[in-house]
Amino acid sequence: MSVHVLVAGAGPDSQLPSHLTRIPISSVSTGTDSTTRTVKGNVLHKGPLVSSEAHGFLLKAVIQDEDSSINVVLLGALAKAFSEAVSPGDVVAASGFSVGKSPTVHKDKLHACNLLLHGGHACVYLFRPPPPPDPRSPVASKRSSAPPSEVSKTAKTPKYTYVRLDELKAAAASVNVYGVVVFFKQPFRSRGTDWCSSLKIVDQSNKKVGCTLFCEKLEDHPQIFKNGDIIRMHRVKTQLYNGAVTLVNTFGFSAVTFDGAPGSAVEPRTSSRSFHFDQEDRRRVEELRSWAGGQAALPRDAAAVPLSSVRPRAFFDLTCQLLAKAPMDTTCTLLRVWDGTRCPHPQVEVMVEPHAVEGPASFSKDKESLVANVFVYDNHVESAQALKPGDFLRIYNLRALQGSSKAPGLATEPSEAGGPLIFHLHGGTSYGRGIRVLSENCPDVQELKRVLETFSRDEEDSLFEDSDLDLLDVWSTPPEFLDGDTEECCTERRCGHGVQPESLADLKRSGPGGVHHVRAQLRSFQPCRLHQALKLYCSRCTSMQDVPDEEQLSEIFSAASRDSPPCSPPPWLLSGDVLLPGGGRPALRVHLSAELLSEGRAKELIFLQGSTLEEACLLADGYQNVVPVRSSGGGLALLDLTAPFLFRGGKRYYGCGRCSEASVRELSAEGGQPLDEDTLAGALGVRLLQLVLLFQLELQDATDTLDVFLWTHAESFFRVSAESVAVDQKSQDLVCQTLEALCPPGGGAAQRPWLDLCVAAYRAEGDGESSQLCYQICHTSVIQP
Repeated sequence: MSVHVLVAGAGPDSQLPSHLTRIPISSVSTGTDSTTRTVKGNVLHKGPLVSSEAHGFLLKAVIQDEDSSINVVLLGALAKAFSEAVSPGDVVAASGFSVGKSPTVHKDKLHACNLLLHGGHACVYLFRPPPPPDPRSPVASKRSSAPPSEVSKTAKTPKYTYVRLDELKAAAASVNVYGVVVFFKQPFRSRGTDWCSSLKIVDQSNKKVGCTLFCEKLEDHPQIFKNGDIIRMHRVKTQLYNGAVTLVNTFGFSAVTFDGAPGSAVEPRTSSRSFHFDQEDRRRVEELRSWAGGQAALPRDAAAVPLSSVRPRAFFDLTCQLLAKAPMDTTCTLLRVWDGTRCPHPQVEVMVEPHAVEGPASFSKDKESLVANVFVYDNHVESAQALKPGDFLRIYNLRALQGSSKAPGLATEPSEAGGPLIFHLHGGTSYGRGIRVLSENCPDVQELKRVLETFSRDEEDSLFEDSDLDLLDVWSTPPEFLDGDTEECCTERRCGHGVQPESLADLKRSGPGGVHHVRAQLRSFQPCRLHQALKLYCSRCTSMQDVPDEEQLSEIFSAASRDSPPCSPPPWLLSGDVLLPGGGRPALRVHLSAELLSEGRAKELIFLQGSTLEEACLLADGYQNVVPVRSSGGGLALLDLTAPFLFRGGKRYYGCGRCSEASVRELSAEGGQPLDEDTLAGALGVRLLQLVLLFQLELQDATDTLDVFLWTHAESFFRVSAESVAVDQKSQDLVCQTLEALCPPGGGAAQRPWLDLCVAAYRAEGDGESSQLCYQICHTSVIQP
């Protein structure tokens, strides 16, 4: 019962014992006589080694041959040997196995059976590639004379075989296909935990084949924007449904899509971090485009209808940008969108509380006339909740209703036929109904951006053409008033610098190393989303990084929990289990400082092992300091410093990966002093990162515009700490409301207040010509009403 390593040569199967014969995975059944059989395949997945009271160790893997994939479960010493010797991508053969029914066949879509390897007859043969030849040998010299590109292509480029759709066979295992999309539904929640999508494809054989895809994550589904898109799918299998061959995804499934318009760029759309794409794939895409373009019988995707062409009672697709959104009730969400054109029909007026709106609550009069209110219902509400203002969308099967409606939030009840329009995205997935976020490089998005940018320029230019506005009142403060009090200002300088106010044009002509006083307006600011302005800063190496999002942190905690073999904590820690507050959850493994425990201070610090992010947050509600740890080298270690090294209530503390020498060390509790984040960071060898706010502001006066940074003095500018902005809703609202007051959304220059600012000019780090002159706001605060 072991793993035998064989050297792969011209005939690797000949190295197996002579009494064993190989059978394909597709032929495995519960009646298979395994005493003289082997099953061979590539290792697609190798799970972690898990301790088992009954068997010592347990490990689950997935192997795949030319036709199918199957789960392999190993127990005991063989599981431990497999874990140490085998890696994903290796070729293995299993013998001495027993066959059972797979309990996960409906979830993972693999073979209906699995292989169980345990006991004295079970064995795994691992095929290793032959060792490299001696560089002094003639054979090696001959090989090395080959062009590097040819060697690389031979050694690294995977070879995929694609099956024509008319050659698909029922119950075939794993195949790769290309096709043109002639029908599709956006992903929707299945009855289980997965997202489901369906589509129909066709190729040059004129065979149409349906596909049903189940993926745990929404982003793993193909990014299909319209009929006519080209799709490539790897590792799908066939099955019969209502007498017809259909395709379903299996383990290792991946999909890449392309725009189907002839002549457009061949840009792959995929959520995979790495994928294979070469000239042969480019040729296949171009061939399918050319073929589909000449097929009059193929269903065509109706071009998205602009708002300017909408007809009452019609269903249509709309390509647009999301400006704002708001929940109306549990079954309805309002999306405020525009496409740069004006709907020719009057729309119903919608009343929404400003505090409920995500994004701007109002717009300029001209822009408001271009905004459409879209009511999203039922199963589409969950998709709408994930949308962010600024996203470019394709809304499929949207309906323009006219007359009475029961939509929530209407200022007046629409009249009968002939009344104002109201846009509904009904529940369900019929006719492909749904919402899709479009990528930035999508041709439709590029065209939409050009239209929207044209409107923005026209709106700005119209300020100069309005006869009711005085040009000087709108855009400038006359030079003789630069140091006067004729304009009300909503900021104050808190510095003692004795310098005279100057214009932005004069400031830009000055060199680095000085401070300047200016009076200007805030024309724009970046980022627009507050969470993107929160950064983590290291004062030692001056590095700055984004605060990780919840999805990234959840994956780090999940990976640490999965890869957590048994370990022995140091003697100064006592191990035990603790229940999460509220009950109903499993106990979590914790380690407590023996010294603190002896002083009755157990709640001050615990080391938490093998938890999820959610569990760590819940436990932090009941303990003053929670330090997540993982097992490493038989002991305990801190998690990757990308994740917080410390939880204190709702606050999270991060360490610098460059400057830290982190380890789990014994803590001293001398003097009974409370443990704070600085003390714990020093004891654990962590260089504490500082939460800061970072904005880039565009200033404007009568003479010029200027981009400036606001970060080292951002807290005094807003009169709020970055730490409170990270966790406190009131602080977040204060920053957002301040920015909106200084730069009203959709408002012109007449609505922007004047700001008295102290600005420092400095040279950014760099050598010679690579250095850049930068500006930063300092010693300035907003005057709070």
